Amino acid sequence: MSVPAAPPGQPRKAATAAWIGSALEYYDFFIYGSAAALIFPKVFFDESDPATATLLSLATFGVAYAARPIGALFLGHFGDRLGRKKIMVFTLILMGLSTFLIGCLPTRDQVGTLAPVLLVICRVLQGISAAGEQASANSMTLEHAPEERRGFFTSFTLSGTQGGQLLATLVFIPIAALPEDQLLSWGWRVPFWMSIAVAVVGYVIRRTLDETPAFTRQQTASEGVAKLPLAVLMREHWADVLRVIAGALVASVSTIFTVWALAYGTSESVGLSRSSMLWVGALANLVALAAIPLWATLSDRVGRRPVFLIGAVGSAVMMFVYLWAISTGSYPLVLVLGIVTFGVVYSAANGVWPSFYGEMFSTQVRLSGMAIGTQIGFAVAGFAVTFAAQIAGPDGDDWFAVALFTAALCVPPALAALTARETHKVPTELLGVRAADAANDRERVAA
Repeated sequence: MSVPAAPPGQPRKAATAAWIGSALEYYDFFIYGSAAALIFPKVFFDESDPATATLLSLATFGVAYAARPIGALFLGHFGDRLGRKKIMVFTLILMGLSTFLIGCLPTRDQVGTLAPVLLVICRVLQGISAAGEQASANSMTLEHAPEERRGFFTSFTLSGTQGGQLLATLVFIPIAALPEDQLLSWGWRVPFWMSIAVAVVGYVIRRTLDETPAFTRQQTASEGVAKLPLAVLMREHWADVLRVIAGALVASVSTIFTVWALAYGTSESVGLSRSSMLWVGALANLVALAAIPLWATLSDRVGRRPVFLIGAVGSAVMMFVYLWAISTGSYPLVLVLGIVTFGVVYSAANGVWPSFYGEMFSTQVRLSGMAIGTQIGFAVAGFAVTFAAQIAGPDGDDWFAVALFTAALCVPPALAALTARETHKVPTELLGVRAADAANDRERVAA
């Protein structure tokens, strides 16, 4: 029995809701990255040792990534048991509230070491929310999408993520330009307070979505919804979970570009201004908004594997070029190469992984498989910033070592793509089905 087609207009509605929801959610997530690089070392940590304060601040950025695998276990389970829609609504509300609370936190000068402790707790809540966001939104769009355009429709989740990153950067540009005393007293809080609007708008958008045809069919099928999706996942899809973990390491390119390169470019050894470096990220994300759906559309024609490989291998090479450009202090060079590296090349992997990973799993365990696999890989990517700060040397300017480290993290994603099945032409109802079972299902469909 094939999966019934989604109602007319529902695929676009699901993709639009995924885009807007992810943009709003990751606006919250990414403003933390800018603040961790530029503000928090001075607000929440001991300024007498700037290098250690920066290292600790960047470590709090990675804390959310450490929390994400834990959140993935719970949210993946409930997403495969209760449906994609419920998780999409829950994650957005949790992210909005935890981000708002960050903007309300007392500083180190006010409450001492309690301040960074409260900061870490809020960051953990952000990580738990993010753990279920992309997997639920990707599952929603993939299961609503026409079979021949799954790559295009699922890419809306990631272009939404880039839109959120762009919005976060644009909000921080005028904030970063405030006088130092205003910036450190109240200015940095404003982007975090705006997250209440995020929660309200996201809730209104997502609550009107229909559950996916594939999940609805699964509820009424003879095997039904899995009581323990994790058990099914580990029994039948463990190899693909490992591939997704390896593939998700490519996100290290994003965290190094967004956080470490921002801190490096504005350091005394380079001397670029905060606003100029933020504009590099903003324009790169603007280009990514156009590049992601184009790469995804290409994957609908030639396959997921070659497009993902272009992104992974290309990013490994381009990070050397981009970080070298920063070391020269030439802003035009930094701007152009930043846009090419992050806006164009990295977008190949970023645009195709929602469909590439999602198509590895059956409907029974799709949300669990994507959530657990990606979040373990993303946990490593989150702490890549902290490792980069350590291997950059005492002066924080060994860009070559950081580029080499980033390139090494792009090797597992490339190997994952080379060993994965090509799935762009597999019918939706047969995704993640073992070969023998797929043959039987094809016979039943033909009959």
